[in-house]
Formats: sequence, C-alpha cells, structure tokens
Amino acid sequence: MEAKPESHKLIFEKEGVYLHTNAKRSNQDTTIPGFIRIVERDGEPALEWSPVEDDGRNAPAVFYTKKDGDGGEEETKFDPGYEPDWAVISTVKPDRRQECPPVRETGQWGLFSLPLSELYSLRRSRFSLGRNFLVLTSRGGDPLPPLHFHRGGTRELLKAMQRYIRLAPSPMDGRLFLAYPHDSGALSQSFDELHLFDDTSADLVSRFIQDPYATTFGGFSKVTNFFRGTLRHPESPHSNRSPQDAHFPHAADEEPGFELITCGAELGPRPEVKRGKPLDDWDQFFDPEGRVTDPQRVKELVFRGGIAPSLRREVWKFLLGFYPWNSTTKEREDILRVKTDEYFRMKVQWKSVSEEQEMRNSLFRGYRSLIERDVNRTDRHNSFFSGNENPGLTLLHDVLMTYCMYNFDLGYVQGMSDLLSPLLFVTQNEVESFWCLTGFMDLVHQNFEESQEAMKQQLLQLSLLLRALDPELCDYLDSQDSGSLCFCFRWLLIWFKREFSFEDILSLWEVLWTRLPCENFHLLMACSILESQKEELIGSNHDFNSILKHINELTMKLDLQSILCGAEAIYLQLAHCKELPSKVQEVIGLRVPSSSAEESPDSEPRESDTLLAPSEARGATSCQPFNGQTPQHPPPTYP
Repeated sequence: MEAKPESHKLIFEKEGVYLHTNAKRSNQDTTIPGFIRIVERDGEPALEWSPVEDDGRNAPAVFYTKKDGDGGEEETKFDPGYEPDWAVISTVKPDRRQECPPVRETGQWGLFSLPLSELYSLRRSRFSLGRNFLVLTSRGGDPLPPLHFHRGGTRELLKAMQRYIRLAPSPMDGRLFLAYPHDSGALSQSFDELHLFDDTSADLVSRFIQDPYATTFGGFSKVTNFFRGTLRHPESPHSNRSPQDAHFPHAADEEPGFELITCGAELGPRPEVKRGKPLDDWDQFFDPEGRVTDPQRVKELVFRGGIAPSLRREVWKFLLGFYPWNSTTKEREDILRVKTDEYFRMKVQWKSVSEEQEMRNSLFRGYRSLIERDVNRTDRHNSFFSGNENPGLTLLHDVLMTYCMYNFDLGYVQGMSDLLSPLLFVTQNEVESFWCLTGFMDLVHQNFEESQEAMKQQLLQLSLLLRALDPELCDYLDSQDSGSLCFCFRWLLIWFKREFSFEDILSLWEVLWTRLPCENFHLLMACSILESQKEELIGSNHDFNSILKHINELTMKLDLQSILCGAEAIYLQLAHCKELPSKVQEVIGLRVPSSSAEESPDSEPRESDTLLAPSEARGATSCQPFNGQTPQHPPPTYP
C-alpha cells in the first residue's frame, strides 16, 4: 500500500465491503467490491469507501462530480440519469438550521468521504439469506449507499467510530443509532422531539395516485425510504437505558450478526385456517316482517366463505349500507323509491349542463374528461363492458358522473371506475350500483383524497405489521430500497382490484366489506401476499427493480383462497401474542388509539380502557375477548 501523506492517518480499514448498484447498463456489475476506512485528515476523522483499486471499474459511472458555484471544492453527487437505486434512510429529520458540508470526493482514497462529525444516523440490519449491511445518513440529508459487509467487520468498524462520536440507540428501533459528539448534551433530548419524517418526503406517494393502472413502478426508483418500523415495545429493556449503557447488539461469533428486534415477544405458532362454504341460504335470516335477524352471523358466514353468486345482488346491498340490516321489507321498498328519485335528480343536474356552461367550469370539465378516458379502459375484457357501443360503458360513465354531483368536493379520481365496475356487473342496475358505490366509497374515500395522508398511514401500518411478522423480509426489502413498500400502493388504493381475476375480486370484496376480523384486514392480506413471495424475493436476490417487476407480475397469478387463509392465520397469530406492541394492536383493532380513547380530565388513562375484545372493536370476530391477556382461541370453526 502506498505511503499516505503525513496529514492523513489511517485509523481503520476493512476490505470486502460492497456497493450494490443495481446497475441497468449491461456493461456494469451489480456489486462493486471495495474498502471501508476511517481516516484522520488534518485531525478530522472521516468515514470513506473506495473501490478495489485494480478492479477496472469506472467510478464516475456511479457518481459524477462538478465544481461548486464558487469554483471551489468538487461535490460528489448521484447522477440523476443513472438511477443507482440506493436504500436511503430518513427515519429522523436532520436539523436543517446547521450548514452541513456535502459528501466529498477524496481522490484516490475514496469514492465518497463523510466526516464523522456530519454523520446523523446509522442502521444495522441483516437477513439470513442475504448479507449484513449498514445504512448511513448525513446531517445534510445526503443519501449514502448501503454498505454490504460480505466478510464481516461491522462490529469492529462501529467500535472504531465510537472513538470519535457517541452512538445512541433509538428507543423505537433497536437497529437505528443516532450519532452525537462526545461532548454533546443532545443525548438527553427526548426521542419524541426528533421528527420521524422529513417534510420533503411528503410527496412520496403523490405520484402513485396519478395512475393506478401502471404496470411498473420503475420510474420511482429514487423514492425516499421513510416508512420505518417503530415497533419497540414500551417495556423493552432498550427503551429506558441511559446513553452511557448504549451498546451494539452482538452474539458470540466473530461477526456477530445482529439482534433481531421484532415486536418484543415471540409471536408463537401460526394456526392453520381453512375456508368455509359460501352463504347460500339467505331466507333463513329473515323474520316475518323481513328484518335480518342475525346480521353478525351473516357477516361471519360471508367472511368465512363468501356469497353464492345468485345471492350477491341482495346481500351486497346490506353489506354496503344501501339497506339497513334492521329494515323491514316495506321499509326497503320505500328506501328504493326515495333513493331512485334522489339519484335521477342528481343525474339531471349534470345532464342539463350546457356546453357553454361546461366551458366555464374547468373542474367539471376535468372530471368528465377523466371519466371518459377511464371508462374506455376499465374491464374491457368483461363481456358486460366489451365493445365500443356496449350499454354497460354508458352506465359506467353515467354513474361516475352522478357521483361527481353527489360528492363534488372529491369528484372523480382515477381508480374509482375500478371500484364501480364489479358493483355494476353484479347489480345490473344503475341506481343500485350508484348507492352501493357510495357505501363502498364511505370505506375507502380517504384513499383518493389529495393529501394522501390515509395512503401514507396505511403503508406505515403495513410496514409495522410486516416488521412484527417477518423482520428478515423487512431487512431484505430495506437493503434493496424497497422498505417503503411503495409497490403495495395500488393494492391498497383499489383493494387488489388489479391483482386478482374479476371473479376473485367479487369474492374478496364481499369478505372485506364484513370488516371482520378487523377493519384493516386488507393490510393482513398484503402481508400474506408478501410472505408468500419471501422465498422468491430473498432466495433469488432480487434488487429494487426486479422486486417491482416481480410484484407486478403477480397479477392474476395469486390464489385468493390461500391468501385469505394466510391473512386470517396472521390475525390469529398476532391476537395470541402476549406482549404485542400497542401500535400493532391498534392496527388490527385490539386497542383503541390513545388519541381516540375518552379520558377524564381528572384521571390517568388505564390500560383496560383502551384494550378491546375483538367483538367490541369495529368489525367483530368470532375470537374470544382479548382483554389485555393472551386470548385462548379455539381452532377456527366454520359453518
């Protein structure tokens, strides 16, 4: 090795540290071997990575350099046209009030160099079929590529770093460490005061809602990975330890791997679940006046087996709120008459808008344009909507236009046509399909709101569930810049409409409309799908782009019944867990969120005030009450 200038002092060096570029150019490898070093330059310690010097790779293919505005030092930046697909972590928000120098190019000594004083956080992760890796974030928010340690050495590196900085574990994630100077008093700061999300990430999902029909999400390969698990149990021993006690998880071997923090408790075995028979005897549930005598039993039957096709038209109207469960036959006749009149009054409103009026109403004109475009590409393979002059297309158009008049603030957003088409197919009726759509939209309207807060919340909740269920899979997705689960966006937006066959969607939606065993059962469905693909994703060492490609190619290849069984088994497994984190309990309906619980101004909230039996939560289940203890579930029974 060449002698270094006197101003450079090598503190630590480790070979076998790779960058995974996921390069799309045929002449580039997807991994670049190199060295990780800690070097003191004029007394300032810096973390540097450089490629193996004689491997012949061309570093500028990954980075480009340019002079700053004053003609001074060169900045090393990512080439926006190259799309290296790094996993970027922004679990906490850097203090933007500080001016932070950029990640610098350091000539022959490194492809990138980060002063340790500018290190904001690091995350350690591993997956048994993959490789250990570190993800670093600078105080300036500069994205750094994950460092994959193919030959071990992470523990030694972190020990060397602690000579210069203090690394404090996050109380919310045992694998995330925040970096501070040794003399900093910031370690006493509450972690709640550190922002979990960067404001600049607010548009993460905004681009996905623009076209749910997209068959690939490759264009979003640089999405910031800010959906991170916060699954630390409040009583976890890591949450209360002082910074002086901070240490890195380790095992007995030389390269210790990492302590896998899941949900603070063993989940226990996952029960075996079987599906039941479809509801095929509807008349047995009516009293002499036509009331449904046992709505909960009907919902349980539908959840376990769906509905016989011949009964769907009637049962769907109850599931979607068109008819109240306790309505009599006479009352339903009156409801139908009133709802029919109301529908056609709204339809006349938009039908009577003249061309001149429409020219002065850009919002209305925009809704009509979107609807006409989407109608022409919605379920055209289905005979009900096929052909250019098919009356089904006219009904689809008219119902969507009328919904704009019913809810003009929301109007029409792409994806709504996907929600309507199965309703129209089953009811074969314009008025009934409209009011069923309004009931469906009452459940999912937040998915289509411009703020997209509901979609971001659902992706975060999905991340929480998956982290509790399978931290290994989460770590792998993190390492490939896929931890945001952005590829699940379309699943959640239109409830898997594009992932299953048309007939399967009829069965799936009626199950989801029961809201059993919890309102977020669609998130458990997503977990079931992801876990079913774990072996393929990790075993084949998929990178970011191939993960997206693989997920999108699952369309029409998933077995609905096995996915439903898996989702219900996941629910039962989580409900059995003795110490399930409160955040996960909230997602699956076993605990009321603290912000929603009613609290007396003169008393402290009690644990028993917020834990619910599933039968008390929205969307009851046949499981025994949770009541803050391990539920003693019998094996699932089916009618």
